[in-house]
Amino acid sequence: MKSIKSEAQHWPIKGSFRISRSAVTEVGVVVVTISDGTHFGRGECRPYPRYNETIKSVLAQIATLQNDIETLSLSSLQDRLPNGAARNAVDCALWDLEAQITGKPVHELLRLTPPKTRQTAFTLSIDSPTKMAESALAATDHKLLKIKVGHEDGLACALAVMKARPDVHLIIDANEALDAASLEDFQTHLKNYPVALIEQPLPADISLPPSCVNAKPIICADESLHTVQDLQRLWDEGFRAVNIKLDKAGGLTEAITLARRAKSMGYNIMLGCMVSSSLAMAPALLLESFADVIDLDGALLLARDHDDGMIYSSGTVSPAPKTLWGYPRKI
Repeated sequence: MKSIKSEAQHWPIKGSFRISRSAVTEVGVVVVTISDGTHFGRGECRPYPRYNETIKSVLAQIATLQNDIETLSLSSLQDRLPNGAARNAVDCALWDLEAQITGKPVHELLRLTPPKTRQTAFTLSIDSPTKMAESALAATDHKLLKIKVGHEDGLACALAVMKARPDVHLIIDANEALDAASLEDFQTHLKNYPVALIEQPLPADISLPPSCVNAKPIICADESLHTVQDLQRLWDEGFRAVNIKLDKAGGLTEAITLARRAKSMGYNIMLGCMVSSSLAMAPALLLESFADVIDLDGALLLARDHDDGMIYSSGTVSPAPKTLWGYPRKI
């Protein structure tokens, strides 16, 4: 007999994590466990206020599945819940359960190559130019840094980090904090630096200025991208990179469809995450073969993680031990 259980968990962050719109010292996630009476699968999501999600609202969405859990499948789930954090946790739990039932890892079920060790970005919280340069110098293992910036001092922060660490490549993430004029300034002053992309500089409902479309660094859609239905509109608006996150897409099922379509259209693909534990990073890493840039440092930003969590070493992320997620486990 099938059952579904969901619970909130809270994970402390190392220090504080600050972006243009908020600062947090811990993150709340929801973990879903689905059992068929013999096997069980797990999935984790991070409810995100920017998308009108809370732990309470996500738990309520998952609770609507309780009465028909016996007939719930990966395909029917896509119509039962909208894209977002709740569907992601359930989707990943169902894939993990399928691995236990079939005895095959999820990447084989999806006909994907086994996930490999990849360089991952390491995120620096928003701060003063001096403090961010100091943080960049301290991140000695990392050759790909992602810096959070706001409208005030954002460009100065980027230039300070580049001066402090000329050996790194940079991702700039403004979380919708810039305007058209400041975006043009960023591109003008950073075009000759090793900046991989500028992530969501403008609010999601504002199109890119024509002058920025073909300029460097390229612009990446994050808050404005959720599912495959967004891709054509964003391409027409001038975006040439997209940040795919399971919590936005609503799970691994939609994220794979999204990644394949984005790749076929010519997008650069950034594989991203919310700050959450390795249980959320493990299914995301299955998409690494589609990704030009990996940003899966969510668990690395926590003060603690699962004992069998993702393996972070010298600026890279490697798959977690098979006991965590996505591989058959001994009963």
